[in-house]
Amino acid sequence: MNDIIHLLPDAVANQIAAGEVVQRPASVIKEMVENSIDAGAKSVKTLVTDGGKTTIQVIDDGKGMSETDARLSFERHATSKILKASDLFNLTTMGFRGEALASIVAVAQVELKTRRAEDELGTMIQIAGSKIDKQEPVACPVGSNFLVQNLFFNVPARRKFLKSNQTELTNVVAEFQRIVLVHPEIAFSLYNNGVEMYNLPQATVRQRILDVFGKKINVDLLPVEVETSLVSVSGYVGKPESSKKKGLHQFFFVNGRYMRHPYFHSAVMKAYENLIPVGEHVSYFLYFSVEPSAIDVNVHPTKTEIKFDNEQAIWQVLSAAVKETIGQFCNVPMIDFDVEGKPDIPVMGGTTAIPRQPKPSATTYNPFKEGKEQTYSRSNGWEKLYDKYTISRIEELSRDSDSGGEIVMPSSELNFENFANLPDNGNLQGSIWNSIGKKQGASSMEFDASVQKIQYKGKFIVLPCSKGLMVVNQHRAHVRVLFEQNMQCMTSINRPSQKELFPNIVQFDREEALLVEDLMGDISSLGFELSNLGGGSYSINGIPAGIEGVDVDNLLHEMVASAKAQSNTIRKDAQEALALTMAENAAIVYGQVLSVVEMERLLTDLFTSPSPARTPDGKLIYMIIEDKTFEEII
Repeated sequence: MNDIIHLLPDAVANQIAAGEVVQRPASVIKEMVENSIDAGAKSVKTLVTDGGKTTIQVIDDGKGMSETDARLSFERHATSKILKASDLFNLTTMGFRGEALASIVAVAQVELKTRRAEDELGTMIQIAGSKIDKQEPVACPVGSNFLVQNLFFNVPARRKFLKSNQTELTNVVAEFQRIVLVHPEIAFSLYNNGVEMYNLPQATVRQRILDVFGKKINVDLLPVEVETSLVSVSGYVGKPESSKKKGLHQFFFVNGRYMRHPYFHSAVMKAYENLIPVGEHVSYFLYFSVEPSAIDVNVHPTKTEIKFDNEQAIWQVLSAAVKETIGQFCNVPMIDFDVEGKPDIPVMGGTTAIPRQPKPSATTYNPFKEGKEQTYSRSNGWEKLYDKYTISRIEELSRDSDSGGEIVMPSSELNFENFANLPDNGNLQGSIWNSIGKKQGASSMEFDASVQKIQYKGKFIVLPCSKGLMVVNQHRAHVRVLFEQNMQCMTSINRPSQKELFPNIVQFDREEALLVEDLMGDISSLGFELSNLGGGSYSINGIPAGIEGVDVDNLLHEMVASAKAQSNTIRKDAQEALALTMAENAAIVYGQVLSVVEMERLLTDLFTSPSPARTPDGKLIYMIIEDKTFEEII
């Protein structure tokens, strides 16, 4: 039998390696810009066309390469960063694998121009699909100029799975931000289709954050600074009042490298426990400095997953540092009485005895003799203590209601006995208790519009159904109804817009502004009228009718953040994120009292929707307490 194991050709091996290193245009930019940083560049310019799908160009003023180094740099496992295996535990450079350039040239057409300061002429190399087409001397400035064209030109299956130009550009911007935030000492610029998006001069860490995300974030940043023998942590965290659910900027960096670390994220959020609402988070920009031998960055080809030797100890240091910052810069308000110019109130000394007022004893009182004192006993008016629990009290609530027979009872008065003994009042088909389970031919979700509804604690609507007692969460029910209406507006007609007499201005950062332009049609169909003022600023000329009182600025940012989270999937997901965010902000709030007509309309709209059981994000809208449950407890 012939041998069946053989070595793969270099071109095939490089394409396999490219599947891990080069996933999209953003991956190419990450690898090439990191090489520029390792080369000592003080200025890096990045240009992309069509989100990087057509061309990617990275120009730096680093030390450049010789003719031999330029040729060897495209070979697999060729690197200047390490020499032996032990160097992996003492890394001071961004790259070290020697796979990036080999992977890029395996799936793209690449041209390199590079020159060292001591050379009169530089080197130009053209290579495509791991095959060199041309190499010759060329006049060029000191540094390196990489031009990558037609990414995945020889792997059509990979190119087919690239997203739209706008989506790929969003990923490019996200990768660009991670690099520039950790290297404020380097000037960076980014251009898309010839239009400048970022032009970041050398700056401090705080100024670089403001240059990337806008000056508005400045008032929310609190400095963090702690230095221990184990780790040094510096950077900034957000104030508790700046917390929100979406649209946050959260970054960890270690030794000049971006990383993802859910465990350390929990340490930051632990410091904000009981200071921010449940489900909300804050922005942070935290920079770790540790001994290179104490971390392992060689976990994944993207080098964003990093392992620490002493994660638990660093967790404690990080959480304590953030708590100290919050306590130092966010003073808790204290009661302070202004006594200046006020009369002094004499205080009785501690040794002064409080005089007792003598009280004459009732010598004629006999507890066993009936008198004028009003007492309650089993035979003397004890029923009055329980007036509020009787049927007459429920009837009184029904008659006194200003909402057409609506019964809104305090939670202390609402119990199963009240439900069992509700009287007929013209709107009821017998008592509620008797009607439970008696509606013939009705499903468990159906209800009778003529049956009395009860609002409980301003949060729930309680009514009978065929199988028992139905309890509906009014806020979630309205979210489902508004979501369906918003989706219908996106797919068919536009929602009515209400003009603003004095337009407000909303500011987006550059990454958000890209997404706003991409989703402008969907945003307009919801009833918003936005005018682009340039620089990420938009004028709000109109808002959807019916959302008065909603913070429109925060609503738009949450909508964009939701769509951003879905940017890697199909467009419909982004539309659903927009519709859901708007529904959550515009829905009736907990505690809002509803009339009988409003409750009936809400329930009718809910149960005519395609999915009345849960909200679009999976939260339960209603539950049914079956008859047998009552029989077991009563």
